[in-house]
Amino acid sequence: MSALIRPARLEIVGRPASPGLARGPVHILEETTVRDVHAGTSAQERTRLLEAIAAAAAEVADLIAGVDDEEAAAILEFQLAMLEDDALIADALPVIDGGAPALVAFQDAMADVAAGYRTGDDEYFQARASDIEDLAERVIAHLTGAETGAIELPPGGILLARDLTPSRFLSTDWSGGRAIALFEGSPTAHVAILARSRGVPMAVGFGTLKITGHAAALLDGETGRLVLSPDADDEAGHHALTASADEIRTVEQRLARRQAVTADGTPIKVMINAGDPGELDALDPALCDGIGLVRTEFLFHGRRGLPTEDDQLAAYRRILTWAEGRPVTFRTLDAGGDKPIAGLTREESNPFLGLRGIRLSLARPDVFRVQVRALLRAAAEGEMLVMAPMVALPAEMQAVTDLFVEEAAALRRAGLAHAIPPLGMMVEVPAVALTLDLFDVDFVSIGSNDLTQYVMAASRDATGLAGLDDAGVEAVQRMIRMVVSSGAELGVPVSLCGDAGSDTRVLPKLLAAGLRSISVAPAQVGRVKRVIADWRADGGPDG
Repeated sequence: MSALIRPARLEIVGRPASPGLARGPVHILEETTVRDVHAGTSAQERTRLLEAIAAAAAEVADLIAGVDDEEAAAILEFQLAMLEDDALIADALPVIDGGAPALVAFQDAMADVAAGYRTGDDEYFQARASDIEDLAERVIAHLTGAETGAIELPPGGILLARDLTPSRFLSTDWSGGRAIALFEGSPTAHVAILARSRGVPMAVGFGTLKITGHAAALLDGETGRLVLSPDADDEAGHHALTASADEIRTVEQRLARRQAVTADGTPIKVMINAGDPGELDALDPALCDGIGLVRTEFLFHGRRGLPTEDDQLAAYRRILTWAEGRPVTFRTLDAGGDKPIAGLTREESNPFLGLRGIRLSLARPDVFRVQVRALLRAAAEGEMLVMAPMVALPAEMQAVTDLFVEEAAALRRAGLAHAIPPLGMMVEVPAVALTLDLFDVDFVSIGSNDLTQYVMAASRDATGLAGLDDAGVEAVQRMIRMVVSSGAELGVPVSLCGDAGSDTRVLPKLLAAGLRSISVAPAQVGRVKRVIADWRADGGPDG
């Protein structure tokens, strides 16, 4: 009997997607194709498919109701919108009528749709391919009785897969040191965003690998390094990295509730980004200097119908109460793009360049005025600021101001308490960065994610665009420096929200550019304050 041959050590470097170290057993997610060889009548197969889609839509709606952050809800909302669109099965129905089983017809139709998205010229649709595969997998599970829910990973297990769908990520337990290595994927894709928000180490873009037989692996999500069948030197190096990471984590925990100050004594405001008020319940307000971004889309997700003025007022009051007098910046509804909302947004060939953000709000004043009234009423009860997303023209910002003034007058006539808060805008469109002096605003906040994709003409969710989704490139940095400089000349406060604020490579460049206020995910506060504490204007890291 021949002895088992252990595969040789294999070290490869992909792209870092979520920081953290992992060591443990390898778990390979195999892709299987199920074909249904039994078919009923065409009418029966049509009914089977429609029932499977309805069941899948109900599951996604339940997931939306159960997730605890706006980013995850937005991802799932796209899938729900697709499942509720009759066009989803338009190509499958004629095949079923021709005698094919529902599963075969649907699988083939969805494979064509996903392939079309993945190979198309438009980056937005390339990024949506994994969402199409995700919802198709869920429908197919209902047709076959297969399981597509949680992945059973051992403690410390490192998942190796071609790609990972958002809903499978959300249904899987990632505690206990579990991690992810994907052959494809992007650091700015939906699953990577979810991994960062939950502290799951992840790297992507390893390419095609022969991984059969490897039992254990080491993963460094900070560098993108993956070692399969590690040797003794690898284990020793990983142990040293882990010890160092533990020391750094202790420092970050100590700094998290302190005022952020650079090594040469300059105070920096560190705010947090928030979605659903439920996210804040487990957080101590002392963690931050306030909330730099409240994504009000959480009010519109997973609902049958749009939120009322009272619904919104209650949510805004709850957030202001949590902040205990600290400033809270509410962003008006930022729907469209990759954030569809049933009954409000519309399907477009290029939604990132279409009717989204403030463009949509101004096109639907019936919806926007409800939000404006709720914000005005809440502003009477706390330190509130309001900013508009996706502004491109001075006339758009003026229209926002006019609406606030008009609705404030109506509230005054009705005898309802209210206040007009400071009104600002997101700097996401290069046109605004170039012409900030033309806008009448009280403050601005740089949306680094969208600004980067518009400067680089590269979707932040697309695969295969390595280096083009980086806020640290000089073109983006010059634009940020321009905004900070213009703001200083005009007396307009400038802050930044987005992933760049918590990117340890980019943050020193932002500080060097003159930014003194950033807003980041709550989980990143300690890390950000550590980087700030090490930076000095006369020669700190990248300073």
